Amino acid sequence: MRFVIVTGMSGAGKSTALKMLEDAGYFCVDNLPVPLIPKLAELVVVPGAEMNKVALGVDIRSGHSFEELEQVLLELDGASVKYEILYLESSDDVLIKRYKETRRFHPLSGNSGRVDKGIEKERERLVFLKKKADYLIDTSHMLTRELKRELNKIYVQNKEYNNLYITVLSFGFKYGIPSDADLVFDVRFLPNPYYIEELRPQSGNDPEVRDYVMKNDKAGIFLKQLVDMVEFLIPNYIMEGKTQLVIGIGCTGGKHRSVTLANELYEALEKTDNYGIRIEHRDIGKDTITKAR
Repeated sequence: MRFVIVTGMSGAGKSTALKMLEDAGYFCVDNLPVPLIPKLAELVVVPGAEMNKVALGVDIRSGHSFEELEQVLLELDGASVKYEILYLESSDDVLIKRYKETRRFHPLSGNSGRVDKGIEKERERLVFLKKKADYLIDTSHMLTRELKRELNKIYVQNKEYNNLYITVLSFGFKYGIPSDADLVFDVRFLPNPYYIEELRPQSGNDPEVRDYVMKNDKAGIFLKQLVDMVEFLIPNYIMEGKTQLVIGIGCTGGKHRSVTLANELYEALEKTDNYGIRIEHRDIGKDTITKAR
């Protein structure tokens, strides 16, 4: 039996999570009044119950009754009811952007309509839930399909998940260092394929460029030491409660060397299912766009 309480910041992806769980065979209830949660638990968390997978969406829309949630969870704990809390998080700037794109008001924005103030209030009211969360997923850098993939690991494949999501990000220094990067590595010490005429229009995603970059002994040594360091850091970041790690790998234009090394690092790290991982090439097409102008 799995009884999952899906909660977190408004705009962080709770509706997507509930839809995915429903598709995976979970009986889903969204925004049930908080006082009725123990009644629902009585019906579903019993041996031989017809519904053995239930997901309950709870968020700030519950209004004043949301304040009762902390006490309700304590009651469930006292009654030895087994439940899991899936908490979806996202950064303030991403949440603000999502609200502006959908032209929605934040539930706590009040008469002012200020989304940032509503987000601030919501974070304060959700502190206790975040602390109790069994799974915490930061969707700041996730596409919908990537969130679904991580939820599938947890609730369908039943794999271990350490609440860390890694983004390997290639970029070009001439376009600026990513402001959200936690770790930044410079691979401009490697020979530049840009100066090889037949390689210039290609990118690090092409085998010819990849082979040119990686045939250099320094590239292999750098990659090995980089993988060793990141694999050392990951469990320590997890222990400290970090949920989002952005690893930036940069070259001059973000098209050849950085793309190649980012791909290599991604392939080395994706072999484990203990955390989520994605790759993004921020500037891979900017050189072509700039020349077209």
